Amino acid sequence: MHVIIVGCGRVGSQLARILQEENHNVVVIDKEAKAFERLGKSFNGIPLIGNGYDLEVLKEAGIEKADAVAVVTNGDNTNIVTAEVAKKIFNVPKVIARVYDPQRAEIYRSLGLDIISGTNLVAAIIRDKLIESKFSTFLLETGKLGILEVRINEDLVGKTVEKLNIPGEFLTITVIRNDQVIIPEGKLLLQKDDLVMGVTRVESLKKIKKKLGLV
Repeated sequence: MHVIIVGCGRVGSQLARILQEENHNVVVIDKEAKAFERLGKSFNGIPLIGNGYDLEVLKEAGIEKADAVAVVTNGDNTNIVTAEVAKKIFNVPKVIARVYDPQRAEIYRSLGLDIISGTNLVAAIIRDKLIESKFSTFLLETGKLGILEVRINEDLVGKTVEKLNIPGEFLTITVIRNDQVIIPEGKLLLQKDDLVMGVTRVESLKKIKKKLGLV
């Protein structure tokens, strides 16, 4: 993929290194040349000095052939404007913008932009660690669904995955067994100490935990 990253701070530089390791073509845009030092000497993508919403800079970065754009500067206005330019002017298939202000994030998400709110995500992570160590809402970034971890005890050993599922409320998506990640079929038999991860409705959490023996 040809990916353009706007903003070479901690997030942007780390994202660039990850994508490079996966052999994607990466162009990083930042207003400050010094910011590119975060990429390290092994980075073989293209650093480009300029504003991410500047049409000429974006064209130089190859936006007309880009598969994806990630806008992760430290300014919400810059991120939103740049995301709109990439999506609406250049029709980039995948555009993601980071927005710090949670209220803005919801507004622009409702307008069709793909927004990630770091503030919401970090708050949700901390909440989950404090209150529900085996339950995470931040993975889905929604208040209605979450990921529940279930360690299989003796009461659940020998049951099939489909017996563990609760239609409309809990669906098993992964079984981790002896460091092996399994995408399970319904007939898979559960073993002691399997770690099951499933999607659940937040409103059903207490009911599900009771049924699975987690309370």
